[in-house]
Amino acid sequence: MYFLAPFLELRKSKKRGLGVFSKIALKANTLVEISPVIELNSKDTEYIHQSKLHDYYFTWGEDQESSAIGLGYISLYNHAQKANCFHSCDFEANTISIYTKTEVEADAELFINYNMDEEKELWFDVL
Repeated sequence: MYFLAPFLELRKSKKRGLGVFSKIALKANTLVEISPVIELNSKDTEYIHQSKLHDYYFTWGEDQESSAIGLGYISLYNHAQKANCFHSCDFEANTISIYTKTEVEADAELFINYNMDEEKELWFDVL
């Protein structure tokens, strides 16, 4: 199953390039996207680290040895330590789902925490 909510849109994000925004107010636990991914094996993942895709991939699989490139808007959600959305990976269906974590105001940018953990340090400087 693949799903992209009609109220989402891509816009310029302050200091972050493109971002995903909601045109309407959303309640917590609202599904906003289910996107297919392209799964890459560990060898292909090594190549990602040497390319621009390094900033857009997700670790993948139960052992986290593979990677995946999200289609749809998945790779364009920007990071926030205290994000208003969260992502859920389905390794069997090869999809990533995005849900709101909190209430979201209309015209707000949607953020995910790239580490899925508010306490874990990131590999880049947050803007």
